[in-house]
Amino acid sequence: MEANLRWSLVTAIAPIAWGTNYYVTREFLPADHPLYGAAFRALPAGLLLMAACRKLPAGSWWWKSLLLGFLNMGGFFALVYIAAQRLPTSTASTVMATAPLVMTLFAWALISERPGLRQMAGAALGVAGVSLMLLTGSVPMDALGVVASVAAMTMSSFGYILAKRWSTEVGVLASTAWQLLGGGLLLLPFAAAVEGSPPALDGSELLGFGYVTVVATALAFAAWFAGLRRLPAATVGLLGLLNPVTGVLLGTAIAGETLTFRQICGLLLTLTGILLGRRGGFLTARNGRNSVGSDNINSRLNYRQ
Repeated sequence: MEANLRWSLVTAIAPIAWGTNYYVTREFLPADHPLYGAAFRALPAGLLLMAACRKLPAGSWWWKSLLLGFLNMGGFFALVYIAAQRLPTSTASTVMATAPLVMTLFAWALISERPGLRQMAGAALGVAGVSLMLLTGSVPMDALGVVASVAAMTMSSFGYILAKRWSTEVGVLASTAWQLLGGGLLLLPFAAAVEGSPPALDGSELLGFGYVTVVATALAFAAWFAGLRRLPAATVGLLGLLNPVTGVLLGTAIAGETLTFRQICGLLLTLTGILLGRRGGFLTARNGRNSVGSDNINSRLNYRQ
C-alpha cells in the first residue's frame, strides 16, 4: 500500500504540471504558433531525457517510438490544437475528462486489467465533477471540434496503454525520450505547412518554453509513464483528473478568478472520485481472481523497471 501511495504521488506530478501549463502557455508563449509550440516543447524535452539515459532505440523500438510518439505526442497535440480552435475550453476539457474510463477499457482489452467497481465509480464521479466545474451553461458545439477532441482523448488513451504494455522492455527515461523525439519530429513538417516560418522568441517566451520543456514535459511525462509502469491504468487515468483541478485552482490563485459554488462542488466531487478510485482494487481477466492493490498485480504481471 505504501508503494501504491508513493507511485500515485509521483504520477500526480504529471497532471499537476500539465495543469500549470495552461497558465504558462496563455501568459508567456506565442498564441499563433501552437504546432511549433508543441514541437518546441517535445524535441528539447526528448533530447534532455536522452542525455540523461544515454540510450538509442534498438530493434522494434524504432517503430514503437514513432507510433507512441504519434499517439501520445505529435498526433495528440495536433488534434488538441484543432479542438482548441473550434470548441470552448470547457467542452474540450470535459471530453478529455472521460479518458479514465477509456483507458480502463483499453487496459482491460490489451493487458487484462479488469477494473473494480470502485474504480469505475470513481471515474464516473470524476467526469461528473469536471463537467460541473467547467460546463457553466449552453455552449456552441462544432462537430469537427468534438470529433477532434474525442479522437485526441481516444488516441492518447490507447497510446498510454500500449506504452504500459511495452514498459518492461526498456527503461522509463529511454522510452519517454524516444516518444517525445518521435512526436516532435512528426510535428515539424505539419507546423511548417500550416504555420510557415517558426516564430522568433523573446526572453519571456524562452523562459516560458524552458519551464514547459523541463517541468511540464520532460519531468511530467517521465513521472506519468513511471506511474503507468507500476500502477493500474485505471488509477493513473483517474489521477489525470488533477489536470483540470490544477487549472481551476491556479486560475483562482494567480489569475484572480473567483470560484463559484458550482465549481467548488465540482472540484470536491472530482477529488472524491480520484480518492475512491485510487483505493479500489481491480481484477485480472487472466486468472479471474480478485487482487487488492497494485503491488500484487504488478508482481503477477512483472511490471518492473
